[in-house]
Amino acid sequence: MRVALFLTCVNDTLYPDTGRAVVKLLTRLGVDVDFPEAQTCCGQAHYNTGYRHEAEPMARHFADVFREYDAVVTPSGSCGAMVRELYPRMGERARSEGRGDGLATVLAPVVPKTYELTEFLVDVLEVTDVGAYYPHRVTYHPTCHGLRSLGLGERPLRLLRAVKGLELVELPGAEECCGFGGTFALKNADVSAAMGTDKVRNAESTGAEVLCAADNSCLMHIGGTMTRLRTGMRPVHIAEILASTEEDPSV
Repeated sequence: MRVALFLTCVNDTLYPDTGRAVVKLLTRLGVDVDFPEAQTCCGQAHYNTGYRHEAEPMARHFADVFREYDAVVTPSGSCGAMVRELYPRMGERARSEGRGDGLATVLAPVVPKTYELTEFLVDVLEVTDVGAYYPHRVTYHPTCHGLRSLGLGERPLRLLRAVKGLELVELPGAEECCGFGGTFALKNADVSAAMGTDKVRNAESTGAEVLCAADNSCLMHIGGTMTRLRTGMRPVHIAEILASTEEDPSV
């Protein structure tokens, strides 16, 4: 099985440790992971901001870069949702505008083989106990794209429950948005900040040391709010928890 890591822009620029954690984790599970250096943005920011035609060359490039792999794994629910949910829409839109089937044909092969990390672990590798060790009290935030677009459901929780030493506590209002929403946080800053505060206060009420999620863009927003509110909690990507072992622990 040839597996490619799609790291995404946010992780590549701001959270490279998440990418390293994915490689460490999958390698430990016997997966040979490649990192195609030609990968770029998937086009999500452009598409969601209304530049839909401008996102098409990025989608074509994504399909070209990853077409030879058996699976594409990403530690980002939002970017995974862009490929799985919105790439087909882009193809259909081009067809409805009379621009033919070319875009849909190019994108179709890559859509079903693109997986968010926890999907790949549970559905493809069929594993929930990945041999992780993380002796901390943790609460989990299901991000909007992972929850609603990809339908990750219990997959991340099943993985976290199997981590040795980890105490998982339920997050009140877990399914409520954290307020990031990409450009939503810029266009509606006051609303975004209020939603972030609600999310952090709920997390704080659990007594957890760590709030984890499967998307660093949301963790960036939540983490910034935690810092401003001086909660003492830490935002940690689920990949970094699952990659942690007794012999090589994460902080």
